[in-house]
Amino acid sequence: MASLLLAVTFLLSGASVVDAEAAIMSNSGGGGAGATLTSRGRFLQAAVAASTTMTQSALFSLDSYGARGDGERDDTHALAQAWSAACASRRPAVVLVPADRSYLLKQVTLSGPCKSSITFMVKGTLVASPDRSSWNENNRRHWIAVRGVDGLAVGGGGTIDGNGEALSFHTCNNLRVDGLKMVNSQQIHVSVEDCTGVQVAHLSITAPGTSPNTDGIHVTRSRNVQVRDCIIKTGDDCMSIEDGTHDLHVTRLVCGPGHGISIGSLGDGDSRAEVSGIFVDTVQLHGTTNGARIKTWQGGTGYAKNIVFQNMAMDGVKNPIIIDQSYCDSSKPCKAQGSAVEVSNVVFKNIRGTTISKDAITLNCSKNHPCFDIALQDINLTMVGGHGGAASTCQNAKWRESGTVIPQPCTGN
Repeated sequence: MASLLLAVTFLLSGASVVDAEAAIMSNSGGGGAGATLTSRGRFLQAAVAASTTMTQSALFSLDSYGARGDGERDDTHALAQAWSAACASRRPAVVLVPADRSYLLKQVTLSGPCKSSITFMVKGTLVASPDRSSWNENNRRHWIAVRGVDGLAVGGGGTIDGNGEALSFHTCNNLRVDGLKMVNSQQIHVSVEDCTGVQVAHLSITAPGTSPNTDGIHVTRSRNVQVRDCIIKTGDDCMSIEDGTHDLHVTRLVCGPGHGISIGSLGDGDSRAEVSGIFVDTVQLHGTTNGARIKTWQGGTGYAKNIVFQNMAMDGVKNPIIIDQSYCDSSKPCKAQGSAVEVSNVVFKNIRGTTISKDAITLNCSKNHPCFDIALQDINLTMVGGHGGAASTCQNAKWRESGTVIPQPCTGN
């Protein structure tokens, strides 16, 4: 979609189809989005159709609603007005953040339902207000919150520079977020909550490796979500997958620094959690503190099941494969409890690379509710620099192996 939006932009500016094709080829290094379609002709045909649709759409530019775009004066009201007008439009609407300008925003909620579909095209920069007095003390996690909007598309190739959570989507169905750069969030960058039918692609997310709680993409209470072709460098989980997530597909992700891809934490505060149908495929992890991780608290109930981690390349990862049913993120030791979120039917397949920790595989499961049906297939994890052999530890885990598995899984389980 990012390349398609670029083609649409060229066509809307009055360029020829030939010019649009040249722009796409330059942007994609010669292959680009056309390589994923039957031909570049079909791709450009789609771009022409999209540009025609957008030409017929009602355009709501922030500048038309009094925005200054200097990155210093508050443009929150302009965005809110542009959104309100677009949401009331009976024609498909485009809310435009113009290129080459910076728009300073305080916390804002963009609400639906809307009368027609909306494209939120960010071509310039949205920057969060550095004035902490302008933030809601009770909820600093949400900067730009989108609620109850169906059929929303967000893209444009611009930048979202946040001092709080960059983008959060709540109860949005058939949502597309594509082709954005997100930097400097102090909390989660993109949060998908209570949504159905979501596509997230071509995001570049960057925060310092030492910054806490800066998850890249957070998904909870959502179904039928696809995340692909993203580069995430943060100080926390590249992806955090929490309670109520079902049918999530993650493909072609580059992660690091950060804490890897985590399912959980689940079951905190003795709560019930349900997660299923998670498929993670073709991921590169560089210098992360975890690779493929499932983490649950003692005392919780529910399940995490039908999960696949496959085709993952690890480069200096601390805990490449880990299931931890005794997760405890507390300043005080967590007391032992009998109940646990049940972990089952988990596949780790074709995971290769290097680790900086001795235990490349850790299955730390509950005594009362052991994790079961854990499959290890075609694993090859070695110590960085060949400094000794990697090992594995297992507790209360029922697993099986196939193909070559290095290090050898634990015995006696």
